[in-house]
Amino acid sequence: MKLSMLLSRYTGDPVATAGLVRDLESAGLDLVWVPEAYGFDAMTLVGYLAATTERIRIGTGIVNVFSRTPTLLAMSAAAADSLSRGRFSLGLGASGPQVVEGFHGVPFDRPMRRITETIEICRKTWRRQEPLTHDGRVYQLPLPADRGTGLGKPLRLINHPYRADIPVYWASLMERSVTATAEVADGWLPLFFMPDKAAEVFGPALAAGTARRSPELPPLDIVAGGPVAVGENLPVDDLLDLERPTAARYIGGMGSRDKNFYNDLARRYGFEAEAELIQDLYLDGKKKEAEAAVPREWLARTTLIGPPGLVAERIHAYREAGVTTLNLDPVGPDPAGTVEAVRRLVDNL
Repeated sequence: MKLSMLLSRYTGDPVATAGLVRDLESAGLDLVWVPEAYGFDAMTLVGYLAATTERIRIGTGIVNVFSRTPTLLAMSAAAADSLSRGRFSLGLGASGPQVVEGFHGVPFDRPMRRITETIEICRKTWRRQEPLTHDGRVYQLPLPADRGTGLGKPLRLINHPYRADIPVYWASLMERSVTATAEVADGWLPLFFMPDKAAEVFGPALAAGTARRSPELPPLDIVAGGPVAVGENLPVDDLLDLERPTAARYIGGMGSRDKNFYNDLARRYGFEAEAELIQDLYLDGKKKEAEAAVPREWLARTTLIGPPGLVAERIHAYREAGVTTLNLDPVGPDPAGTVEAVRRLVDNL
């Protein structure tokens, strides 16, 4: 089982972040994910990390498919992969209407189809087998004459990519998009993954997509995990409580009352009443009450916090649920030390 980590500090100093990544590389981390919300862009830090590290893989976790064209994503990914000498992974997702429409001013429409076509266009671009064309429901390349000047023509990426098969990961949660992920992506990035509920909630969708998966693609890399702290006599309840604001924000405030993927996920996990209460409180401006309403069971099932024996059991549960890359969010002042502790537990399983 490989280990990865999401760099969760959107507002941190990127130079200091690069120093942390070098420490994580030395501690045995296999892959680091660079997030992008509405702060610094991810690709700039990816390039910097490529130049300041040697072994660790670097991915975007995630960039949305609305704020860049598919070909710009392909160009940026090819450049990052070349700079890192084949250590880059392109993590894609939809983000949400608050960011896409509020910050980028782009309509949030057909997110699943847009991601599927983006993956197809990226792969065509990297392979350079012929000048790029695409006739999709979202994207048409070249642009049809009746929608522009009529001067567009098929072009081929000038540079030869370091790899023509850069791994593409998809951050999906809903049934149709999870099926599409299992069919076309190299990896899957689910948030709030509960290993004991995974087969029930995600199993049918994953199976349907896998049945349609091309034999040319490698097995789907499932990247899941959560906040982690390993040690005897930890204040477990206090550490779990630190995750309440994040859980409440996603379950209660990510989207509208009628359209919140994370609230839907909580309901599918069996927390119907809790999800409704958290959302009502959060949208009414009662954020502290919403945080208090997050069930401890939710927090325990989506984290790896406790003594080594307990964390080892949680790692085993993730592995049994099909997770091939354990994604860590170290809790505490020593992320590298936490990674080393988890690395030992994984290697001893």
